[in-house]
Amino acid sequence: MRIDIIPVRCLAALGETWRAFEAEVPGLSFFQSWTWIGCLAEERFGDPLLLRAEAGGRLLGLALFNRRRGRLCLAESGEAGLDAPFIEHNAPLLAAGAGPEVLAALLRAAWSVPGARRLVLSGVPPPVAAAAGGVAFRRQERQAPFVDLDAVRAAGGEWMASLSANTRYQIRRSLRRYAARGALALERAATEAEALAWLEALVALHEASWRARGQPGAFATPFLRRFHRALVTRALARDELDLLRLTAGGEAVGYLYNFRLRGRVYAYQSGLDHAGAGAHGKPGLSCHALAVERALAAGEGAYDFLAGADRYKRSLANAAAPLLWVEAVPAWSVPGLVARLRRAVSGREG
Repeated sequence: MRIDIIPVRCLAALGETWRAFEAEVPGLSFFQSWTWIGCLAEERFGDPLLLRAEAGGRLLGLALFNRRRGRLCLAESGEAGLDAPFIEHNAPLLAAGAGPEVLAALLRAAWSVPGARRLVLSGVPPPVAAAAGGVAFRRQERQAPFVDLDAVRAAGGEWMASLSANTRYQIRRSLRRYAARGALALERAATEAEALAWLEALVALHEASWRARGQPGAFATPFLRRFHRALVTRALARDELDLLRLTAGGEAVGYLYNFRLRGRVYAYQSGLDHAGAGAHGKPGLSCHALAVERALAAGEGAYDFLAGADRYKRSLANAAAPLLWVEAVPAWSVPGLVARLRRAVSGREG
């Protein structure tokens, strides 16, 4: 197996290579796709490097890093403002049949990049972090709750019946309250113009909610607005976007900004009318409950709430997957020795 480290001169050309290779990758997540990675890529990746694994003339793996201030960042820029569109389910692309040795070879080759002193791996599954080598100078684990829709079907197809009695009561009471205003309708944006208009409505509700908590929210900068407008256009064109609107009597209850790829729906952001919800209206629970039922009826395999400990995620999910945010350093570097000492003092293993 040969690993090549290639400075990327043309991101558009890389996009063509990446897209062609996606078809060879089982379990591709939306966040590994060029729809996400290639969105405003010229602006996000100032010093991109492609790591390419090949054996016997067959392409086995690709990993895109950006080099910034001694850090190699997997599918991220390394600059907080440009990485504010939160990446999850992040990993190198691996062809079908490529074993863990390919993953390890790709990631460990990154340490040989001139000037690379740290590897930044955001939103990766544990095997990716383990394969990178080094030692974790910073490490955070977050659970990503999801609804295993295939498991629901195997158990008879009644997702609501699998929820706790309290969660079922909250959802049904909320839907009754909204239905009293008029017919409930969950719709999906069908055109680019409609999707962009709904995105703006979602952002307005999202920002009102976050301002009430004294926080900026997920669309607070001009870059974030441009990124998501571009992403909505890109994802819609490939049928990878579920931008949903729930209305009651023609009035918006809330919007969901979801992605969809290969049988998995990713619940990325929302804009909910909390101000008009009333005493027992639960716009988030109502929107997600109907969206899960929609995904179940459409034959999707999972409805993924992504990382976070929000109560509604735990209440609606029937499974969870761990994701890690890791900054790795060489084991025998000064930061590595500090990290190992810190770990020894705390009694943690690994």
